[in-house]
Amino acid sequence: MKTIMIIEDEMAISRVMSAYIQKAGYNCVVFAQGNEALEQLESIQPALILLDVILPGMDGWQILHEIRCRNACPVIMLTAKGDIRDRLLGLNNGADDYVTKPFEPEEVVARVQAVLRRPPQTIITEHQKHYGSLRIDFKTRTVYLNGASLVMTPKDLALLLFLAEHPNQIFHREQLIERVWGMDYDGSDRAVDHAIKRLRQVLVHLPPGEAEIRTLRGTGYQFYANNND
Repeated sequence: MKTIMIIEDEMAISRVMSAYIQKAGYNCVVFAQGNEALEQLESIQPALILLDVILPGMDGWQILHEIRCRNACPVIMLTAKGDIRDRLLGLNNGADDYVTKPFEPEEVVARVQAVLRRPPQTIITEHQKHYGSLRIDFKTRTVYLNGASLVMTPKDLALLLFLAEHPNQIFHREQLIERVWGMDYDGSDRAVDHAIKRLRQVLVHLPPGEAEIRTLRGTGYQFYANNND
């Protein structure tokens, strides 16, 4: 069951939205403050976040920025502001949709369902890439799936990092041997096939459509990322 996170300090509103969202078949978690929600973001891994703009402490724009530095999770902004400039500000800073208060709960549920039908996003920051629930940190050379660190051999990790640095590009075995194993490698190029097989086992729980390692028969391998920029 997909989890929807609501960040809203008006309890009457959050209770109503939570009831309607659960009735539509989703799990629901509610936070009144953004810093508390951000602390739980990695562990909860929500499918979508409903985010109010006016909140105590961090406002919605600050929270949206923090979310986008960590996660590709869709975000729908909730606010009483109806000015077109506010809507553009949210959409231009990574929001997926925008609902102005007052609203009907059925409309919010419909917006949630519509956004979840869209292909997953690829979020790119200075040192990280997020492919849905997969996060790759190239600076620290670590990979996370649903917030959990993935364990793999150094060579398998180097192969995944190289492919992910060049999403949707195709590389044949000889290219991967040269770029990952090194020019002085004198073993079989089948080492690439074995490493790819191990990587697929590590990434087996990555939801379909977010990212995958593809084999193009007679051509090579590709780290396919949907909606990659």
